[in-house]
Amino acid sequence: MLKSSTLKFLKDLPKNNSKLWFDEHRNDFINAKTDFEHLVKELITKTAAFDSDVKDLQVKNCTYRQNRDVRFSKDKKPYKNNMGAYIAREGKKSVYAGYYFHFEPGGKSFAGGGLWMPEAPNLKKVRQEIDYCFAEFAEIIKNKNFKKEYGDLEMTSDVKLINLPRGYDKDNPAIEYLKLKSFLALKPISDKELMDDDLSKKILQSFKALTPLVKFINRSME
Repeated sequence: MLKSSTLKFLKDLPKNNSKLWFDEHRNDFINAKTDFEHLVKELITKTAAFDSDVKDLQVKNCTYRQNRDVRFSKDKKPYKNNMGAYIAREGKKSVYAGYYFHFEPGGKSFAGGGLWMPEAPNLKKVRQEIDYCFAEFAEIIKNKNFKKEYGDLEMTSDVKLINLPRGYDKDNPAIEYLKLKSFLALKPISDKELMDDDLSKKILQSFKALTPLVKFINRSME
């Protein structure tokens, strides 16, 4: 579970997103960060029990700085309104699929993961693996545990092509998945669930349901 004070800090931050306010509440930030990292440490340890690829990760390998990179952004707010952890082989900068927990009060938190916006060579490899092994892929995403946690992969317009990907035709049985530019499965987590004693259990349940997909995607890039 996360502390109510941790949620309060991230709830207050969007309304006061300035260096002055942040400096005045630095102790609150440190306490919230420590609380979040304690949860991430538990997630890494327990995820490694069913995916040994993440067993050597440290918390610092998986979490992100609170400061935003505003150099090329019109939005100059200095701090992120969320905390996140990407638990994947080689850590947060990995090109491989993995597990993600996004903490953002206000009904914006979620657990899940997959592969976000791979570069063209790896995207081509994943599509090819889905095309060649679609029966195996379909079995993974139709598994009862995966369906219970996620329903399906994300199919929103920001992660999916409108037109057919080059080299594939509309009659391909996998075509709707071959159109994807990211391969993501996400489960919402309510603010109430964030403070439940079994928060880590719920997140890990989602991660475990995702493992066969993570392994499938990573195999295609090896």
